[in-house]
Amino acid sequence: MKNSKIYCLVMAGGRGTRLWPESTEKKPKQYLSLVGEGTLLEQTLNRFESIIEPSFRFIVTTEDQKDLALSSSKGKVNSSGLILEPAGRNTAPCILLSLASLENAGASDEDVVAVMPSDHVILDTQGFKKTFLDAVELCSSSDSITTIGIRPHFPHTGYGYIRKGKSIGNGAEVLEFREKPDFETAKSYLATGEFLWNAGMFMGKLGVFKREFAKHSPDMFAFYQKLLEVINDQKALAVVYAQIPEDSIDYAIMEKSDCITTIPASFDWNDLGSWEALEAVVDKVDGNTVVKAASFFAKDSVGNVVYAPDKFVSLINVNDLVVVSNERAVMIMPKHDAQRVKEVVQHLKADKLDNLL
Repeated sequence: MKNSKIYCLVMAGGRGTRLWPESTEKKPKQYLSLVGEGTLLEQTLNRFESIIEPSFRFIVTTEDQKDLALSSSKGKVNSSGLILEPAGRNTAPCILLSLASLENAGASDEDVVAVMPSDHVILDTQGFKKTFLDAVELCSSSDSITTIGIRPHFPHTGYGYIRKGKSIGNGAEVLEFREKPDFETAKSYLATGEFLWNAGMFMGKLGVFKREFAKHSPDMFAFYQKLLEVINDQKALAVVYAQIPEDSIDYAIMEKSDCITTIPASFDWNDLGSWEALEAVVDKVDGNTVVKAASFFAKDSVGNVVYAPDKFVSLINVNDLVVVSNERAVMIMPKHDAQRVKEVVQHLKADKLDNLL
């Protein structure tokens, strides 16, 4: 590790609408300011403040999110730090393109590339730094791809799981990745103590990523040299990129490789997968989670999640609701149905109400 560098690659092209109506396809949640100061993307970049200097930080996103990414990352990434995906082709081609872009920017096969989501909430920055550096050490010393796993604290059915094997360095070998389980299966995972949640944070030497792509997704890796040749020509890049097979990084490499290791996170973590998830990261006001509001009044009302910027919100004799209001829409639903927001989004798409998406 002495002479190698660490590059940070932040994945910011997602279009999640689980926090609709505030998160939309035109402005997904990574560009929202929901918790603390700045957007979630800004907060992600800030976590690397004392770990990776800005010139080694890059963002991969789509052309239509370019301006949003620029405004959220000013001074926090390389001056040419935006890698623009010509079209959405899932995470594996996106990462292959990014590796070629980093190599073009001067990264060597011995340098570590850390792939990070842009839209997660992590409040314990010191814990994050320690875990991150431990993971860098493990992937470097073992020539593996190291994933940071989250210790499960309840049987969640919305996450993939990582099964740990024997100890290696300051972490463990990964025996296998498991798909999102049903509730009973998730309970059995927790009982064994062998499983971690897969949070999509992983790193490895650039040369190790290339080796694993070549070994497990040769049809995809066949385009790597072509990507390098056209990386500075957007038109030619779009033609090459359109030919790369679509696949997720999990299927293309992570679930096939026998060179995956894991480090359990020693920090808090929340992927804000629903409005209800904000309860874990926002302090309560009179027993309610007021994410944003001009002012708030509650009488005989507890357990509600409220998001209504610049509005006075009053709740009387209602419990466990999600109440969301912005300049475009109002949405109210029981908290336990928070995932059903996708039904609203499906309705808007079917009725071609694009101004609300």
